[in-house]
Amino acid sequence: MIRLGSLAGYSFEGPRILGGWTAPKRPAVFAIMYKPDAETKPDRYAVIYVGHEDNMSEAGFPFKHPRANCWIARAGSRWKLHICTYEVDGWARSHREMITQELAAIYNPHCNEVKYDKAWEGHWIGNYESELTGPLSPTQREEGPR
Repeated sequence: MIRLGSLAGYSFEGPRILGGWTAPKRPAVFAIMYKPDAETKPDRYAVIYVGHEDNMSEAGFPFKHPRANCWIARAGSRWKLHICTYEVDGWARSHREMITQELAAIYNPHCNEVKYDKAWEGHWIGNYESELTGPLSPTQREEGPR
């Protein structure tokens, strides 16, 4: 098991070597990784692609996925690639997309074509005040409550 996401909030199965892996017939979010410093830091992985599928068995794994050539080029060999999965069976596709976008913003994976910014701006939320809280200042939005 490996934990990924903001505050490492998602428990992914794996990592497993991609070359010998059989994709399940289920929806999941997945991350493709490799070990950039395998000799000196064997437990460290670099996330090079994140995605999600409605049926993992139809996504072209291990090496017929549309981005597989990028993965292989980045890792240096198809046998250096690893995969981890977060199965979200029964959840809506939109939820898997949200998790994928969050992971892409956090890890900025080299092989993802679409990039997401980690930053956010005050006008995305607007002014907020309720009976229980005062308005959020830009500092509180970025650093949390004091």
